[in-house]
Amino acid sequence: MNPNNIERINELYHKSQSVGLTEEEKAEQAALRKAYIENIRSNMRANLNSISIQEKDGTITDLGKKYGGIQDVQS
Repeated sequence: MNPNNIERINELYHKSQSVGLTEEEKAEQAALRKAYIENIRSNMRANLNSISIQEKDGTITDLGKKYGGIQDVQS
C-alpha cells in the first residue's frame, strides 16, 4: 500500500469526525480500509511462513512448509 492511500484513509477519518462523509467518500474509505487490512494480512502471512525453529534433537522445522502450505522448489 502506498503512502498516499494511507494519507487518504487518515484524511477521510478526520473528515468523518469533523463534518461527516458523503456516501461516495464512505465507499472510498471502506475500499481503502479493506485494501489496507489485506496488505497487513499478506505481510503477516509472509512473515509467519518464513519462521524456522530448531527442535530439541537439532533438526530445523520450517513452519511455512509445515503449516503455511509453502512447497519446496527443487531444480
